[in-house]
Amino acid sequence: MVIVSVLIERGTRALDNAFTYLYEGKIELLPYVRVRVPFHGKNLIGFVEKIEKVDENREDIEKRFGFSLIVLNEKNIVDESPILDEKLITLARKISSYYMASFITVLQAMLPPSLSPRSSSLKKPKIAYERIVEPLSLEEEGLTPKQIELMRLLQHGPIAAKRVPSVSALKGCIDKKRCRISLIEVERKKKFEGELEPSYPLLPFQQKAYEDILASDKNVILLQGVTGSGKTEVYLHLSEYFLERGGNVLMLVPEINLTPRMVEYFEHRFGDKVAVLHSELSDGERYDAYRRIRRGDAPIVIGARSAVFAPLPNISLIILDEEHVDSYKQENAPHYHAREVAIWRAEKEKAKLVLGSATPSLESKARALKGVYGYTEMKERVSGKPLPSATIIDMKLPSSRLKDSKKISRPLAIKIKEKLEKKEQCLLLLNRRGYWVGVECATCGHLWICPNCGASLTFHKEDSLLKCHHCGHVELYPSFCPDCHQKNFRRVGYGTERLDEEIKRLFPEAKVARLDSDVASSKKRMEEVLKDFREHKLDILVGTQMIAKGHDFPDVGLSALVDADIGLMIPGYRSAERVFNLVCQMIGRAGRAKIEGEALVQTFNPRFSAIRLGAMQDYETFFREEMRVRKEGGNPPYRYLILLSYLSKHLEKAEEAIIFTKEELEKEQIPFTRYLGPIESFYKEVDGRYRKSLLISGKDMSYLKKRLKEIADSFIKLGITYDIDVDPLDC
Repeated sequence: MVIVSVLIERGTRALDNAFTYLYEGKIELLPYVRVRVPFHGKNLIGFVEKIEKVDENREDIEKRFGFSLIVLNEKNIVDESPILDEKLITLARKISSYYMASFITVLQAMLPPSLSPRSSSLKKPKIAYERIVEPLSLEEEGLTPKQIELMRLLQHGPIAAKRVPSVSALKGCIDKKRCRISLIEVERKKKFEGELEPSYPLLPFQQKAYEDILASDKNVILLQGVTGSGKTEVYLHLSEYFLERGGNVLMLVPEINLTPRMVEYFEHRFGDKVAVLHSELSDGERYDAYRRIRRGDAPIVIGARSAVFAPLPNISLIILDEEHVDSYKQENAPHYHAREVAIWRAEKEKAKLVLGSATPSLESKARALKGVYGYTEMKERVSGKPLPSATIIDMKLPSSRLKDSKKISRPLAIKIKEKLEKKEQCLLLLNRRGYWVGVECATCGHLWICPNCGASLTFHKEDSLLKCHHCGHVELYPSFCPDCHQKNFRRVGYGTERLDEEIKRLFPEAKVARLDSDVASSKKRMEEVLKDFREHKLDILVGTQMIAKGHDFPDVGLSALVDADIGLMIPGYRSAERVFNLVCQMIGRAGRAKIEGEALVQTFNPRFSAIRLGAMQDYETFFREEMRVRKEGGNPPYRYLILLSYLSKHLEKAEEAIIFTKEELEKEQIPFTRYLGPIESFYKEVDGRYRKSLLISGKDMSYLKKRLKEIADSFIKLGITYDIDVDPLDC
């Protein structure tokens, strides 16, 4: 008899443990496969965590456990072989422990939809096959003319069944044992068929960085290179080095829209050795890529955050480009950060991990200065040109205002006109999508907010809908106010959709396009916009922060941050760092080739240090000033943070739970630990439940995590659920 420990697909805290079943099928059951299991009257998908073969009979086993057990057989088995290897299981356990997430939730984040331990996975695409006709004998005697025609087609080898000129001739040839139909596995994504490019020689400063990385005795190395310094070419040379020595390469980028360009660089150097793995692929494409990687057919994997879980064997090099970007952190449970997961994988695989950025996160820079990470830098641009000069425009000054626009200043309008006359391109960034940021009743002040999370709803003119940019809730534009029943609406704020419209009005001769997450939701449309801009079929590109990262547009003469103050409105200890990074990254998009670049930063807070130092590209001064602020505030990298949130249908119950938890933890008197709460979450509701939070900062979180989980679990039976975000970015 076999005792089976099964994790149920439901990721709720109340079910965060393995359930016991018995197995007595004829096929051997292996650990780390999916099984169909009855659970509380429903058929669910489970994940076999472990198996135990025993000599006892069913009665003895049930007597030992103290309850009856359900028996499974071979019909319950979904997978013939394990869907994760031991290394990835170990990684999943570490993520579950560190981020205080249920193990099944981590597994679901690691696996593509077709292999995920969820019931929905059974309906997802599986292996795609193509029918081919294979010759068995080319003997023509006894065949009809049509059958001979088919056999002569097969003289050069198998052909696709869809190319057969006559179905009846094919049937006749099969009956006469001249040929047969076989199935071959095919990938749904086209393979690279272009010309391979030679390796470009590195410039002296690039060569030094390359050699520093290889020579470092640290397995994590921070590569700090100014925008335009050619970090990608260093990545390619490092990849060549490790591939030649039999190793594999994992390349991560922070945004899905950056993946196609990075894939293009790597495919032109390494051909079909590259596999792409990210959430915007179709389910079938992800399944194919995952299988190909696991078979060892793709030694290079490129993708966004979730690609850190790629089943790539023998990893020798991991690269995180733009390592400072927030999108490496998962918003929902499990709240993992791809950088930390990559560090753990690199340690396990004894691989080099390169963290690349022009503006490293304060945590990474501090670790490099302490010698925890290796460090190298590139201070020059490949073009040999200096970084663009940046001008800060004070939007409070009357001289800055343009009569025909609320968002475009007079100096920016003059510069755009000048660049268009020179046939140079312009990048305009407004880090807020939509047409209006909010809608309110001008009579009573009612503001339309999301019923699920409490965020303000944004109006999108393109489809006349109100949308929540946090949870995805959508509703129709109102016809009257639900409070006072008036029809007098006021639109609040300004988004990329409206900016795009305004630029087209101000510069009707220009070819203008927009790139934000609405546009990027269509992979084809996003790639078309980027391709058209790169090929100078467009003059002006308006977008959110996704246009400020990682792109190389050689003809951009002007980059402008239309409203640098937006990031300051988001509460949290990282707001200044986000603004500084965005200013630096945006400035770096201009003047990357032969054109002398210029940059403009529009702001109502010109003296704010993040904006002022960002415009000067003075990372070192910003780092020193912000580290002092972080130390005084008890924030990372000086302290660790945990954000505990209770969710309840009753606001007072969530608040009472936070107060009780805070009081219980304070009794522990853990040194260097502080508790802030109850605090109002930025998003006040989740799926119609109220949310209250407790922010904990400390130096050693190991015991606190254990005690925190004990207290939080005690509220589950009272109908109060909880969410724990370890190392939160927004608090």
